[in-house]
Amino acid sequence: MSITTITSKGQTTIPKEIRDKLNLRPGDRISFIVEADGRVYIQPLNVHVEELSGILHQPGREPVSIEEMNAAIEQSGGSL
Repeated sequence: MSITTITSKGQTTIPKEIRDKLNLRPGDRISFIVEADGRVYIQPLNVHVEELSGILHQPGREPVSIEEMNAAIEQSGGSL
C-alpha cells in the first residue's frame, strides 16, 4: 500500500512504485474513476510510442474497421 499527502492546493505526488507499475512519465495524463462504493481507480490515458510497436499491418492480418476501433476505444475508457 502506498500513502501520500494532499497539499493545500489539492495536489499530491503519485508514489514512485505506482508510477513505475503504471509506466507513468512526466506529462502523462491520467483519469480518476470513482465507483459508487467510493473506490477510486487511476487509469493512464497516454500510450507511449514504444507500446505501438507491431500494431501496423502485418501480412495475413485482417484489417480492423472504424467501428471496431471505436468500440475498442470505448471499452478502454478513452474518448474520440
